[in-house]
Amino acid sequence: MKKILAAGLFAAAGLAISATGASAQATLAQVKQRGILNCGSNPGLAGFGVPDAQGNWTGLDVDVCRAISAAIFNDPSKVKFIPLSAKDRFTALQSGEVDVLVRNSTWTMSRDASLGLLFTGVNYYDGQGFMVRKKLGVNSALQLNGASVCTQQGTTTELNLADYFRANNLKYEVVAFATADETVKAYDAGRCDAFTTDASGLYAERLKLANPEDHIVLPEIISKEPLGPSVRNNDPQWFNLVKWVGFAMLNAEELGVTKANVDEKLKSDNPEIKRLLGTEGKFGEQIGLTGDWVVRILKHVGNYGESFERNVGQGSLLKIARGQNALWTKGGLQYAPPVR
Repeated sequence: MKKILAAGLFAAAGLAISATGASAQATLAQVKQRGILNCGSNPGLAGFGVPDAQGNWTGLDVDVCRAISAAIFNDPSKVKFIPLSAKDRFTALQSGEVDVLVRNSTWTMSRDASLGLLFTGVNYYDGQGFMVRKKLGVNSALQLNGASVCTQQGTTTELNLADYFRANNLKYEVVAFATADETVKAYDAGRCDAFTTDASGLYAERLKLANPEDHIVLPEIISKEPLGPSVRNNDPQWFNLVKWVGFAMLNAEELGVTKANVDEKLKSDNPEIKRLLGTEGKFGEQIGLTGDWVVRILKHVGNYGESFERNVGQGSLLKIARGQNALWTKGGLQYAPPVR
């Protein structure tokens, strides 16, 4: 087992090194020359990244990719979404198959330190939870002693699951599957008592069940799961660009600049809004973009709050409350450095 793990780490390191020479400092130029952004996405998670029957992608993560495309091309459609499984997602980014990974991935120390990647921020603060059938009569995860639990391989959920049951002296049986789709189908078929993943994922996956109303999400959140985009660690310009696209959407919400009023706000005398929208200073040029980069994002995608409500909030089927994903000015954790 140790030999297998060592070989896997060596291979990952090799991929990270191989991507360094050719793509260092050149990702933006490559994207412009190619005329399209290659975005690593979830194969299908409602609210975050999912294609419809015509192949049109929507979701909170999808909007990040569209915002990057809008900032670069003034066109949110110049994105190729590449569906990636949990176990393949980081390899695809390391090898250069995708320019950015925006696929409900948790920012952890080990991923920062050993994969040759950089997380650019947090677009959704999450935490791992449990879903069970109502008929099980369970209303707390602490009542799951001896339960079988379905989970997906290659994710942080397996470690969190083990930590939680060990810390609470509970016994359990893990039933792991390679993909999220397999995991959900196995739970729906009754192959396990409970299903565990990020709480946002539980609300999304419940929609796929034969009888969604027969299942409940338990109240316990057993981990911190800050989800966000990641890029290779060899291109500071690209890292800054992706990072500030996210910050721009947050700052726009905080300043009250929306898709509907951005043209009006271009006339604002507020210095923060002037810097954000490019009517004062040359902040876009500092990261390789045009001065109106944020205007492009807002006109095509909207600010963070608009994206949240449309995809996972009250305007969506998931109807997830903003909670800790509210702006810091409204009691949440979402906070962006200023444009200045």
